[in-house]
Amino acid sequence: MLIDASHPLVLGSGSPRRREIVSALGLPFQVLAADIDEAVRPGEPALAYLERIAAEKLAGVRGKPSDVEDAARLFSRIAGRVHSVYTRYAIGLAGVEGVSVARTVETHVHIRAAGAEEIRAYAATGEGLDKAGAYAAQGIGSFFIERVVGSYSNVVGLPACEVLADLRALGLVTSLAFNPVQARV
Repeated sequence: MLIDASHPLVLGSGSPRRREIVSALGLPFQVLAADIDEAVRPGEPALAYLERIAAEKLAGVRGKPSDVEDAARLFSRIAGRVHSVYTRYAIGLAGVEGVSVARTVETHVHIRAAGAEEIRAYAATGEGLDKAGAYAAQGIGSFFIERVVGSYSNVVGLPACEVLADLRALGLVTSLAFNPVQARV
């Protein structure tokens, strides 16, 4: 079954960035954000965490800062360093039990050094409060990014190239209209 207006892609995330990315691809979609506990379990490795969250979101068809002070603390930990952004996604087919495709995408982001005052001023903008890493690569936070190695859209919220490749491999997408579409929420 192809993704079309009658059979939209279901996005199991409430992330506005993921909605923007999928919309830009021209795919019809609807948002059914799963309400799951995203807390990291004691001793849980990062990749295992991503696998668990993706599977729980798929079955249930959301590390972000809690306030400005926490955002400044989190961002100061990555300023002047290279950090990895991982996104795990899973695709399931309607009427088919389980996961049809699951993939983890890794992107390396080089963040320039920044002083405490600059970091606090950025955190005070509030831009990073709803984002893992406490910054927005597509916003003011872009002024801290020296280089991205890998998928830029992965840093923003969803690795569009990989998602589209997997949708095509499953026969869910044959061509793209490249006309932004509105989500059904």
